[in-house]
Amino acid sequence: MDTNEDVLFQAARRRTFAIISHPDAGKTTLTEKFLLYAGAVQEAGAVKARAGGRASTSDWMALERERGISISSTVLQFPYRDHVFNLLDTPGHKDFSEDTYRVLAAVDAVIMVLDIAKGIEAQTLKLFQVCRSRNLPVLTFFNKYDRPGRDPLELLDEVEQQIGLRPTPATWPVGIPGDFRGVIDRRTNEFIRFTRTARGGSEAPEEIVPTDRAAIEEGSAWNAALEGCSLLDAIGANVDVESFLAGVTTPVFVGSALTNFGVRMLLDAVIDLAPPAVARENLAGEAQPLDKEFSAFVFKIQANMNPRHRDLLAFARVCTGKFERGMDVTCSRTDKVLSTKYATSAFGSDRTIIQDAFPGDIIGLINASGLKIGDTLFSAERVEYPAVPRFAPEVYATARPIESSRVKQFRRGLAQLDEEGVVQVLRDPNVGDSHPILAAVGALQFEVLSHRLEHEFNSPAEISPLSYQAIRVTDEASADRLRQIGGVRILKRGDGALVALFENRYRLQRLEVDEPKLKLEHILADI
Repeated sequence: MDTNEDVLFQAARRRTFAIISHPDAGKTTLTEKFLLYAGAVQEAGAVKARAGGRASTSDWMALERERGISISSTVLQFPYRDHVFNLLDTPGHKDFSEDTYRVLAAVDAVIMVLDIAKGIEAQTLKLFQVCRSRNLPVLTFFNKYDRPGRDPLELLDEVEQQIGLRPTPATWPVGIPGDFRGVIDRRTNEFIRFTRTARGGSEAPEEIVPTDRAAIEEGSAWNAALEGCSLLDAIGANVDVESFLAGVTTPVFVGSALTNFGVRMLLDAVIDLAPPAVARENLAGEAQPLDKEFSAFVFKIQANMNPRHRDLLAFARVCTGKFERGMDVTCSRTDKVLSTKYATSAFGSDRTIIQDAFPGDIIGLINASGLKIGDTLFSAERVEYPAVPRFAPEVYATARPIESSRVKQFRRGLAQLDEEGVVQVLRDPNVGDSHPILAAVGALQFEVLSHRLEHEFNSPAEISPLSYQAIRVTDEASADRLRQIGGVRILKRGDGALVALFENRYRLQRLEVDEPKLKLEHILADI
């Protein structure tokens, strides 16, 4: 086949998706089980913080292993059923929601993991709403059904009311939470019984049980499950691919990632239901055909993933065309030509030099200095994709090196972590680097910054919280007026934009009313 046909064929084989959830819903465990069922690992891992097991494949950062939480998004590429999966594992904690948001800009579908006992928690509701606002197709997994929890019908109502997605269960549980017998596949009417495996370290045997036998062996649990299915049939809550792809409905699967109940069925659904690589809109709002020349956009920058090399990796989502190792690509923002001799695919912190990549794939560009999050790359015809919006900071702090002899390392570390989006570093144009202010979505970002400054840049730092209440983007003309007002500080962001920090939110509100000509723009993601 010719190059264009090959690109379209390969794009159709790609499934690029993210897993999102609130902390402890089982997102990282589900990621590990996907790798197990796909044959990418031989034994499912467990987060180190629990029972001293080995750290998960997707949690590569030292602090993640210590805390037992995901802090940074991770790219995992692996084959399954003659398809290529690009799975982006994401942080669950709300303090790292901006990193998750950037990942959502690079995927074609999402798996939303909900703890059957907790349902949708407020701290990650924003991320679910992002999926809804972007019309991203969402598969939902009711996890931990082997433990006591809530009625699944109640959880269906919660999904519809809080997120606005109409749930359409693809599988329905037999047994109550904590007494899980298996599931009825509502698409085939088959009853699949699951068997536990030792610590969930291997695939769970699945037995398709005839319905007449299931009625005898499962008794009242079977009858209750049939009543639930009848209710769902009556209200028309059936899987509909068209409305799912339109971001209107969400197919629901029930299981337990820890014990492998329902994992294979969810993994199969990624191929059977989730979309392949889809055409992306450029800055002018026009969809770029998949078979045009190579283009991609950078959605993540990460330093020091491999401590032995201390290098910089820029992750880019391929949008169009075929990427070939060694090809020259241009950054649309700077017009700088970049070499791709050492382009890689990623599997957690492990890397493999790649020869080619296609729409939907995630490529890693090593030591691609000068790239920023949101940059567009192209090989021939110039194209530019929309920038990745940022979340408004909610917490602020000052930082200074504890050891004066480590000032250079401290400044280099701050510059790198600002570039990665770990925090926003704000500087006073009149003072420079001597007294930077840090801005973040959540306080845990400061903990990550402190840990990485010490362990990756050899510069322990003292982080002191500040009490600023609001931030706005401004310009030089407005800045002159704002400097005359008490309780306002004018600083410059890493991208060169001027921002105004307000000690009092009420003062900002009065200014917006009294002096509407001042430029005071919100920093908000498009949700």
